[in-house]
Order: sequence, then C-alpha cells, then structure tokens
Amino acid sequence: MHTSSDRPDVSLASLIPDIDSLAAEAMAVWKVPGAALAVVQDGEVVLTRGYGQRDIEADLPVTSQTHFVICSITKSFTATAIALLHHEGVLDWTKPVRDYLPEFRLSDPVATERATIRDLLSHQSGLPRHDWLHLPGDLSPAEMLPLMRHLELSRDIRAAWQYNNLCYNAVGLLIERLSGQSFDAFVRERLTSRLGMNVSFSLDELEAASEPAKAYMINVDTRLPALRLPIRTMAAGAINTSVADLANWMRLHLGKGEFAGERLLPAALVEQLHAPLAHIRKSEFSEFGDAHYGLGFQANTYRGDRHISHGGGWTGWGSLMTLVPDAGIGVAVLTNRSPSEIPPILTWYIIDRLRGREPVDWLARFRKMRDEFIAHIPADREARERSRHKDTRPAHALSAYAGDYAHPAYGVISIREQDGVLHWSWRGMGAPLSHRHFETFVTPEIIDKLHPDNLPITFQTDREGNIVHLSVPLEPMVKDIVFERRAAGDCLDPAFRARCVGHFRSGSISHRITLDNEGRLILKPDYQPAYRLEPQQGRRFRIVELEGFAVEFRGEGAIVGQIIFHQPNGTFIADRVAE
Repeated sequence: MHTSSDRPDVSLASLIPDIDSLAAEAMAVWKVPGAALAVVQDGEVVLTRGYGQRDIEADLPVTSQTHFVICSITKSFTATAIALLHHEGVLDWTKPVRDYLPEFRLSDPVATERATIRDLLSHQSGLPRHDWLHLPGDLSPAEMLPLMRHLELSRDIRAAWQYNNLCYNAVGLLIERLSGQSFDAFVRERLTSRLGMNVSFSLDELEAASEPAKAYMINVDTRLPALRLPIRTMAAGAINTSVADLANWMRLHLGKGEFAGERLLPAALVEQLHAPLAHIRKSEFSEFGDAHYGLGFQANTYRGDRHISHGGGWTGWGSLMTLVPDAGIGVAVLTNRSPSEIPPILTWYIIDRLRGREPVDWLARFRKMRDEFIAHIPADREARERSRHKDTRPAHALSAYAGDYAHPAYGVISIREQDGVLHWSWRGMGAPLSHRHFETFVTPEIIDKLHPDNLPITFQTDREGNIVHLSVPLEPMVKDIVFERRAAGDCLDPAFRARCVGHFRSGSISHRITLDNEGRLILKPDYQPAYRLEPQQGRRFRIVELEGFAVEFRGEGAIVGQIIFHQPNGTFIADRVAE
C-alpha cells in the first residue's frame, strides 16, 4: 500500500506559483480561454484551480465548479458501470455481446457472433471509427445500433486496437437493456451520486448548469466560438462535470474501488479495468513506454511510473485524466478549447514535480510541434492543388450527376445542379462543389459549420456510361463508402410501368412483360425463369437476378414499342408484338 513516505517530500503548496505561471504561458500560446485543474494525492483532493474564462464574451471566470464536457473520459464511467453489472452477475463481460443484445450486428458474421463485451470496451471489434455515422447528430443511440452491420470492418476481430465510439454506444444500450434504466440514470444512481458528483449528459443540461463553460475552437491560429455539436454516442463521450467532481472519480479509482470508506467495486475488478489489453502504439517520446488500452482506460509508463489515463476531445473541448496508482497521484485538466496541449503540459509537469524529478519541458516541445504544424499548412494546401489533374472536364453534363445516392448506414447524399454548379447535401449539411478533375468533385472548407472539408466525391458509371453511384472517403481505414444512385424517372411511375406490359420478340425468342400484385414488372423470356425488374433511372430497369443485366423500354408517346437489353455480351432489341 502506498504511503506518503514512499515519495520525495514535495510540498504542493510550494509548486502553485510555478503551476499558475506555466498554465498562463501555455494558455496564451494555444489561445485557450479557460482551464480547470484538480490534483489528488494520497486519497485527498489537494489542489483545485481555475484559470482564465469560461465565457469570453460575458467575461466569466473558470472556477473549480465550472462544468465542462469531459468527452471520452466518459468511457471510463461506461466501463466501470459494466464492471458493476459483471460483479453482480447480471452479465459476464467475457461473453458475446449478442448474448445480451441479440440485435447487435457487424458486417462480418464471425465478428458478430464472437465479439464480447470486453472486445467492445477495449476497441478490438475490428471496426474502425466510422465517426461520420454519428457526427451529424441526427441519429439517436438506438438508431445507430442497426446501422453498424452495414459498416465495413478493416481488421479481423482482436487483430488490432481501433478506437471506436459506436461500440461504446452499443455498450451503453446494453446497460439500458440489462438494468432497465436509461444509461444516464444508471450512471447517476450507481456511480456519480454515490461519489457526490454533479453530472449531466447533454449540451442542454450543460448550458442550464449554474457554471457552464462555453466552447471555443481554432482556425489555424485564430480562436473562434466552437460549433454547438451534441454528442449522440452518449456512453462514449457525453458526460459534463466539474474538475472538483471529477477529482472524486479519481479518488475512487486510486482507492481501487473504495471511496470515503465505502466500497463500490472489488479491487480485483478495478485492476482489470486498468490492466493493459490491446497494444495501441509505441510513443514518439522516450519518456513513455508503449501505450495499451484496458477497459475504458489507457495504460502506459512515464519515466518509470505506471500510469492510467484517458483523454477526451470534441469540437471546443479538451480533457485529460491521469492516475499514477503506485504513487497515489491523480491529475485532471479540463479546457474549453480544442485542440490544445494544455492538459498534458500541466499534467506531466505536476507529476514530475510531485515525484521529485526535474520536469521535462513539455511546453517547449509541444510549442515547437505546433509551430511546425501551422507553418506546414500552406504546403499541405499546395500539395493538394498539385495533385489535381489540370485541364480536365466532367465526362457528363452537370445535370446528369443530379440525383439521390443512398448508403444503408450513412444515409442519402443529394446532388443537384443550380446555376451551372453542382451542390451536395447530406444529413443537414450542404455546399456547392467544385470540379477537381475527371469525375471527381470536392467540397469546400466551411469554418463555421459542421462539414467534411475538402472531401472528394467521385462518380462512377456502368459500361453504358450511366452514372450509377458515387464514392466518398468518409472512413480512411476502409475503401471509399459507396452510395448507390436511387431510382428516378418514368421507371417509378405506375402508369408508365402498366404501358410496358405486353409481348415482345427478339429473333425467335419471345419475352413477356407482366405486373405482379405489387405493381412490379416481371420479365419472362422463353425457356428461362421469370425475372424481377427493379427501377433504375429514366425508363431503365435492373434485372434483379442477373448481375450486370438491365432492360430499357422505348417508345413514342404513350406507346412502349421496344425493349433494349443491356447485357455483358452486348446490346439487343426486342420489338413489341401485336396481340
């Protein structure tokens, strides 16, 4: 057990002027309006500080009671909630998720059946982030779950660590299913209320708090009010609280499941939450060991000390919670600007000083990296422009691209021509497109709205030259996401389909077109089975049972006199036969 005699005799009070000075300097460099700091030592909260402004426009200060979005530190709460249910025998976290949430599906059937609760908590499902599924904020947690089956995996199950908010969203739904309570109600009742923590789970609740922070973001080196983006994957990142209250969360985990003399969780289960399970990466800094992920926590070493941590980032918010269990130290830093390096700069300085070491100059290191990043932005833009093939034109008239394109998980992208320019819209976002080269167009940079900037949208055609789908790189770890063009034109008109009914002949082969009970066209050639015709574009239909086969109906006025067969081996015509 740790005692104060195990560490150098360092007075935290003597460090406060240096901490305050470092915070002020770092916040000025990164233009962070406000930050809050809490330090736990030997089971007690020994320091809380507020720096700067929680609201610049109203000139309101940050205090230790100011509420911030803690973002992905939320995952440590979700994993701990699962540990409670595991301890009580409500679930076994080594069992497949589908044992408790049968509707859980991934695109790979093996991963679907084998993925355990611990796999989701440790980001080892094989599913990469696919964050653009939840970022638009138009889907509820329950609506996202069935869409996961349509998302491509990039690795086999347990083959690699891949951070994933959607999997934590599924875990939150599992907690609701097994507890009979909403996720937020369960976390409040079983965890935060017992720790005396005041928490909330939405931006509406945050803004109604007595001391809410206001979020800010950066554009190159200019600070702006951040976009107001709700976090819909609640169990992955939606908790709001103060740094003073988060200190109690650190006390619980440093106390191995015990808080203020009350045991909430067995020590052995807390150790399992903290234990390294999945290798993340080797650090670029020699002071750190290889990073691993446990269950809602990250595990590493820093200058010989084992530490447990979790960071969080969202538009306008940046946070870091770090525990040094063997030294009884915990540090939490919350900020209302993203991204910035204020949380790690303050954290590692305080830990170094409390451990009696000469502190690493993280401010100088990170400032150099920041300056190099900003200086390289023009070169990145130039490289992007150089990659564009000059003097190319779209292969079609702009009107030919107009249509709706659908993906079963990502929804519908609408392309419209307006005043000689293509416009795209998708799930509440939209903008004019500029032609990049060939069949690729690109979205603009929009600073003040949620929007995928510089996103290439590439249109593809079939062998007949018809535009049939578009693809966009919404998830970099897998192939471009393909949106199929939705049917449009006469093929959707029941009256037109009725005019297609009849008898057609090509050489010696007769083709009969009929309507089924639901008004769908059926093609029956001689000596072949009946085929279903699915509307495509204009007067064109896809033959459902024959990949790459389509038919097109032609005629003058109300008369449909011909069928054009588009096949891999050629194009053929069948003329209507009078009956």
